[in-house]
Amino acid sequence: MVRSCWKPSVEGDDGDESGRVDGLLWYKDFGNHLYGEFSMAVIQANSSLEDRSQLESGPLSSNHLGPQGTFIGVYDGHGGTEASQFVSDNLFSHIKRLAAENQGMSENVIKRAYSATEEGFLSLVKKQWLSKPHIASTGTCCLVGIICNDLLYIANSGDSRAVLGRVDRATKETSAIQLSTEHNVNLESVRDEIRSKHPYDSQIVVMRHNVWRVKGLIQVSRSIGDAYLKKAEFNNEPLPSKYRLPETFFKPILSCEPSISTHELHPDDQFLIFASDGLWEHLTNQEAVNIVVNNPPNGVAKRLVKAALREAAKKREMRFSDLQKIEQGVRRHFHDDITVIVVFLNPRMSDNINSSTWGSPLSIKGGDPAYC
Repeated sequence: MVRSCWKPSVEGDDGDESGRVDGLLWYKDFGNHLYGEFSMAVIQANSSLEDRSQLESGPLSSNHLGPQGTFIGVYDGHGGTEASQFVSDNLFSHIKRLAAENQGMSENVIKRAYSATEEGFLSLVKKQWLSKPHIASTGTCCLVGIICNDLLYIANSGDSRAVLGRVDRATKETSAIQLSTEHNVNLESVRDEIRSKHPYDSQIVVMRHNVWRVKGLIQVSRSIGDAYLKKAEFNNEPLPSKYRLPETFFKPILSCEPSISTHELHPDDQFLIFASDGLWEHLTNQEAVNIVVNNPPNGVAKRLVKAALREAAKKREMRFSDLQKIEQGVRRHFHDDITVIVVFLNPRMSDNINSSTWGSPLSIKGGDPAYC
């Protein structure tokens, strides 16, 4: 029996405000943001859904005279839901506060918002540590996109991914352009980076079960949370022994610092796909872009999720319909939680953006389960 508890929250949207639920799938097929349309979908695989996501469109500053735009966040949690939920609850408010203080959006604003969110979560860990020690081993990847003043900011800590679909006017073909930098030690460049930061630790990355892991424990080298690999005080009892390192450490093993890039939007830029690594395990960048190009915008995020599930079923030589019958928890052996947000870019809509030309702000959060 497949059962899921969902309580997605939406503010300021018309129509199907809360999205829809189909078993372990939550989706919002269609909505409007400042620059065009969007589509969202989330599929649960873990016993508790660890992914969180959000789309905010309207003021990007707590000062309403500040910039207008669209914020997209995908938070792929691990070890529990606490870190991804905390980021969903706090990161955007830090962005707005810092954008107001700095009178605009910038890479520095985003970097400082990541740091403030990390500091807030580590403070929570310190408060709850003795009564709830597992919170020290929960963390989240954090992928953010911000569209503002014809610029696109992409920030990433971890291994979620943002891909741009750009059309070539001559050939009419739409190419996939990866915009985010990933921090997974299965990439040789990431292993080299973390080794260079820890030159005296020969075990900083080790291979376990054919997978490279930091200290044999985790695949990502950057995240928000994972306090047990950032502060030695949390790598002791009462932390479960499977997370404890045999020796202490004197500087953080993981970092929360995002890789950030800024891109000028071009009229040939058609759409953006933001997704947790569960999608990219099964689809290439170009395969995902082709699905968006060849289908209507309405429901395209759900279509991407289902394409990934079909690939997951095929790899296990099983029918898609049989995969859909597998309950959460057991489902994790076949695929991860998957979050997809597709954001379409309409250059004509960006020409008239100011506080007087758009209605109430839009706020939608995917992966916000209700308590059962």
